[in-house]
Order: sequence, then structure tokens, then C-alpha cells
Amino acid sequence: MRFKQLLLFIFFFALQPVFAQFPYSSTSKKAIKLFEAAQKAPTEQRNPHTGAPNYEQGIVLLNSALTKDPNFWEAYLLKAEFLEYQRKYADAAYCYQKALEIDPTHSISGNTHFFLAICQLTVGNYKEALQTIDTYLRNPNANEKFQAQAYQIKASAEFSIAAINNPRAFEPRNVGEGINTPYPEYYPTLTVDGRNLLFTRRLPHVNEMGANDEQEDFYISSWNAYSSKWELSSPMPRNINTSWNEGAPTISGDGKTIIFVACTDPSGTNYGENRTGKGSCDLFITQKVNGRWSTPVNLPGGVNTANWETQPSLSADGQTLYFIRAVRTREGRANSDIYVAYLLENGAWSEAQRLPNVINTPSNEESVQIHPDGTTLYFASRGHIGLGGSDLFMSRKDAKGNWGKPVNLGYPINTRFDENSLLVSAQGNIAFFASDRQGGYGALDIYTFELPSELQAVQTFYFEGTAFDATSNKKLAAHIELTDLTSGQKVFDGLADAFDGKITLPLPVNESYAVLVNHPGYHPFSLNFDLTNLSGAKSYLLDMPLNPLSSTAENVLNNVFFDLGKATLRPESKVELLNLSNYLLKNPQLKIEIQGHTDSRGDATKNLLLSEARAKAVYEFLIQEGIAASRLTFKGYGATQPIVSNAAIANLSEAAQIEAAHQKNRRTCYKIVP
Repeated sequence: MRFKQLLLFIFFFALQPVFAQFPYSSTSKKAIKLFEAAQKAPTEQRNPHTGAPNYEQGIVLLNSALTKDPNFWEAYLLKAEFLEYQRKYADAAYCYQKALEIDPTHSISGNTHFFLAICQLTVGNYKEALQTIDTYLRNPNANEKFQAQAYQIKASAEFSIAAINNPRAFEPRNVGEGINTPYPEYYPTLTVDGRNLLFTRRLPHVNEMGANDEQEDFYISSWNAYSSKWELSSPMPRNINTSWNEGAPTISGDGKTIIFVACTDPSGTNYGENRTGKGSCDLFITQKVNGRWSTPVNLPGGVNTANWETQPSLSADGQTLYFIRAVRTREGRANSDIYVAYLLENGAWSEAQRLPNVINTPSNEESVQIHPDGTTLYFASRGHIGLGGSDLFMSRKDAKGNWGKPVNLGYPINTRFDENSLLVSAQGNIAFFASDRQGGYGALDIYTFELPSELQAVQTFYFEGTAFDATSNKKLAAHIELTDLTSGQKVFDGLADAFDGKITLPLPVNESYAVLVNHPGYHPFSLNFDLTNLSGAKSYLLDMPLNPLSSTAENVLNNVFFDLGKATLRPESKVELLNLSNYLLKNPQLKIEIQGHTDSRGDATKNLLLSEARAKAVYEFLIQEGIAASRLTFKGYGATQPIVSNAAIANLSEAAQIEAAHQKNRRTCYKIVP
């Protein structure tokens, strides 16, 4: 890991007066003069365009000082620090080692060993880092301020050695030329059905000043199941892709909402045409309405602030948003943490809450992804024990909503370099990431690999339902409720898309669900389905035909349940029957016949009596809910009106098909009567 600021302060020599209090180890006046000039050089010779300190000039002066006196250990320490600022950690480690060779006792507190261990860890010299930090920790005069970080360096070095000795399976594969180009591609995000991959591409651009520059745009590619390849990507519409930068997108499970980050120009206020913000980088939202993407707007609610908000991750059901917020400290350092917000009933987002310290650290967290299972979080961090730089981690949320201790994804998924932008598919076993490794199409490419089983999220199916008029096939923006039959909890309560009548959302496997569909001018539709023993399937597709009020077709109450051979309504039937009751109250002109049907197995007389008793149970429930008895009749038909005939069942060969046919025949339904 990279320790905060790499302690971006100079313990002995950040300020000239500190050295003025002590005699230098060198007696060369020329070397000392060059050293003191080097101390001032970074701030006195800043870059005129960026204001960045000129550490390079300081290093030139220090090299001259060391030519005058090769044993001037203070010059080696200051050079090491300047090299750290330039992220030249191997060279910095060499300078720290030279200072220790010249005078092993020059630092009573052992700080040089501490800084040397950081550099050794950063460049992947884990055994050397472990030896160096052990030396520091054995020092009775060790600086207490660094103790906690010293033990973390030790833990990271030990972890890294063990991880390299026990590598995880890792075989990354380039996703291909449909997505990757000679330009950088990164920050992938995937719809829950796995069919569409949205990502960021950085392209050459001539800026407003006429100078060559770069800018980020969004591209999208679709999976071709026939060729098993990603199709040639295409840019998002121009109301989304602008001449400004758009980055780090997240797409909802149904592919109809995108949240992304956009930042201001150097003025700090201009976000581009038709965009306003609250300061720095903000999150923006666009939605696909009637097949077209809306013009992005600043995300409504309490997420955006004057701070830096970026790298959003939207839960697959669109109700929860994780993102990164960076807040500048008093020292001017931007510390980034993971936050979460929730979608409110009015369509705005709640005030954001910082995730607990088991996830966030005093160092930077970034590139967060909430998996479609809703309980597995992947993210990058510089503050947890790791192999160096930014490592990838996973945490699981328990039934009480508490996040578990993050797990490092291990070597070689993580290395001493920075890893981030991990995306895990809904199936939980396939991951995507960006890398500039050799063998790609150029710059950053997007790759995929199979996650080891212990790092996989819960396998999540996607449910796709389509609501439509059973007579005309017209797609309907129907109201849909989806309920987990085991827990009784609603997992979806909303409208189907007006353009295509669809909802798409993730559903954990090994559960049973009930769906209830309503739309003005139509009879309710209901069904229940089971996502256990699915034999490798990835989705559940459901047609939801709604009969118009004028229809005389039967309307099956699929979510009315009875115990085997009995006519007592089970508790889970209440949701559907209350819905039917409300429907009848809203349509007082309707009269219905409630019908009971059985399959053909068993005694015909008993089946007839059972079917009538079940129809009567529904009849009595509706009367208790205030429906006038004059609007209701009931009748049992036994097995006399099957949906699947006995002859058709006789032609079926598989037991599961035969049982499904009998199940269709066993039903409680109603019809409109004059």
C-alpha cells in the first residue's frame, strides 16, 4: 500500500531552520551551501504553469552536494524524500540505504528505517521491507507517531510474501476489438442481464484554445450470443457525450438509467452546456424514456456537495447508490471514502452516509462496485493490508446489515502496482477490469477473468418480465409487485417501461417469488415461480399478459394457495386476494364467478367437492373485505375444464413436464359474468 502522504512532510529537513539547529555531518562549505539551496529549490522554482514544486532542480543541487562530499548523509535523506515526491521509490530506497551505510546511527528514532521500509514495500521488495521494519520496531526510541503504520507495513509485507507463495488462479482475457482500441478503455459497467457493457474511452481532442488535448466519452457494446463476441461499440448520444469529460459510469440493472461523473472547467463553476453543479465533480443522471436517453441533470437530492463526488455504483434494482466522495483535509490532501445513499419516494436521493471504518480507512478508497446480489461490495483501497499501491478487496454484508472485514483478492489479481475498476458479473464468477498489460490493442484495455470461488458473489439471476395487452399485444406501463414468498418481503414495486413494457432486475437464486401486475382498464395478472434447481440457467423470462376488462377469458389467481387436499387459504394468499378485492372496489360495475379447478388425478367426486370448497373460500374472503355478495358467485368444476387435456399429458415423457401440466389444470380463477 501507499501510506498516507508517504508521510508528505519532511521529518528532519522540510524546513531550513530545522537543520540550522544542528551541525551537519559534512564539513564542506560548498556541499552545505548546495544542500541548503536544494532545500529551497522546490518552492522557489515552482512550475510557472501548474505551480508544482520543482523537486528535480532540488535533486540536481543535491547531486552536486554529494559530489563535493559523498558522505553527506543528510543530502541522501533529502534526495530520498524528493524522489518519493516524484514516486521514484526504488531510487529513494537506494538513497535511504546509502544514508544508513554512511552512518547507521544517524537517526536515534529510527525514522530512516521506517521510510526505507515504505519504499521497499512500494516497489515489491517484501522480504527486505519486513527486515527493515522489524529493525525499526525493535528500536526502543522508535517514534510513537509511526507505530501503527509500522505494524501495518509489517503485516502487509508478511501478507504479500504469503500471497506470492500461494497465488490464486488468474487468466485474464482481452474482451476483444469490439470494445478495445489503440485508445484507453476503462471503467466498465454491465447490465444485470450481461448483454450490454458501458465503458469510458479517452480520445484525442482539440480544446477551445486550439491545443491538442484528450477527453473522455462513453461507449456501449452488446454481447452477440451467436458469435460469442462483443459487438463493435458505439458512442452514447451527443446529449450525453459532450466536448467535456464524462467518466466513471454506472448503469442500472435494466439498462435504462446511467449515473456518471462530470467536473467543472478550471473556473470551478462551468460543467458544460445545459449542466449545473454544486462544485468540483458532481454526479449526473440520464434515463432512457421511450427508447431515447434524456439530457443529463445533476443528481437530485443530497448526494452532490461542494466536495468531489465520483465513481458511482448503482444497485441492480436502482434503489441504492454507492460512490466515492473526496474531502480535502486542513493540510490540503483529498481523502476519499465510500458513501451510500438511497432513492426516496419523491425520486430524489437521500443524504449520503459514510460507510463504517471496517470499510473506509484514513487512506483512499475508490472504484466501488455493489454486486447485483446487493450484499457483496468490491472496492479498491490504499489503507487495508495489501501488496502495495491500490489493492482490490471484497466485503460481504450480513443479514443485520453489517459489513464484514474486507478480504484482499490476493496475488496476482493484486500486485505492487495500482489495481482498481473491478466489475463482477451478476453470475458472480466473471470479473472485468482495465489494464495496460502487454498483448493488448494499445494503452488501457478491458479484460475479463474468472474469479476464484471463494471471491465470488452470490449467483444472481435476472428476471425480465414483459407486461402487455393479451388481445392486442400492446406493451403496458403496468404496476408490478414482486414478493419473496419465503420472507414475504417485496423485492420490487414499480412500473414497467412504457416503451417496451419490461422490467429487468436481479433475483438471488434458490428462492420462490410471486408477481402481481395491475393496470387501469385490465384485470390483474399473477404468477409465482421458483428459482431453485435451475441447471445453469442465467435468467427467468416471464410474459405477463393482461386481459382487458371487456374480456370474458378466465383470470387465474396464481398466488392463491391451499394446503394439499384442503380448502383452507394459506396466509401467503392474502396479498393476491386483497389486490383482487381492491380491484373489484375500483370497478363496481363488475360481477364475477369464482371458479375452482383440479387436475384429473384422484377421485372425480372428491375433486369436484374440493374445487367448489376452494372457490367458496375465496368468495367468503372477498365478502369479508366488503365486496357485495350480489356481485359474486362461485362454482367448482373439478377436472372437467382442463387447460392441458389428458390426451396431451399422455404424450409427455418427462415427469417434470407431466407435473407442470397438472399444475396448470389445478387453479383458482374468475370470469366476468353478465
